[in-house]
Amino acid sequence: MSGHSKWSTIKRKKGANDAARAKVFTKFAREMAVAIKEGGADINGNSKLKEIVAKAKANNVPNDNINRIIQKYKSGNVTENYESVTYEGYGPSGIAVIVETLTDNRNRTAGEVRHAFDKYGSGMGQSGCVSWQFDRKGVIIIERDEDMDEDTVMMEAIDAGAADFVAEEEAFEIYTDVDTFPEVRDALEAKGYTFAQAELSLVPQNYIEMNDEEGVKNMTKLLDMLDDNDDVQNVYHNWEEVE
Repeated sequence: MSGHSKWSTIKRKKGANDAARAKVFTKFAREMAVAIKEGGADINGNSKLKEIVAKAKANNVPNDNINRIIQKYKSGNVTENYESVTYEGYGPSGIAVIVETLTDNRNRTAGEVRHAFDKYGSGMGQSGCVSWQFDRKGVIIIERDEDMDEDTVMMEAIDAGAADFVAEEEAFEIYTDVDTFPEVRDALEAKGYTFAQAELSLVPQNYIEMNDEEGVKNMTKLLDMLDDNDDVQNVYHNWEEVE
């Protein structure tokens, strides 16, 4: 399994400017509001909220921001009414793209996502047109440092219940089944590891490289345009981002 695309995506987001990071905070606030509305504000009693908080921390959302959101909605006063809608389509060279959104206006969001696909990709498709090319898995990424021993990290991940382990040049990528993800994440966290990413994700069964300079430029613009949309929570694709 190649996970290079995962790490490249993380590095691209880590280099985002302050305005882009502010949008990331806003997106996590929206996810947390929905999770609290559905399951309450107790992190230990709401597995979905716990997962989102862990994901937010991995994306460098400050604890103060997280706590303010929890306190804001702790009383159950969540007035926002967001709907989860997923869109599928194609980037340049037939790259498969899945866009997960939380929206309070389905027509607006559909129009904006379609516009992004039409401008920089090969168009938005019907539900199911590309999702068959992905598997939902737990993904935990640990950025390498010089003190880490690859064999030790691998054994601790496997002992925790990981299904697959990939050692990249700059990071370790750990894959789990959906059901075992929380216990693997918690076990590795208890070992003292910090995560560049820890979440349930859609993982491509195969990746596609693009050698066309124009295609690479348009794919990058498509991803940037989708990421810049406040309604878009997650974007998954099978582009092998070669540096």
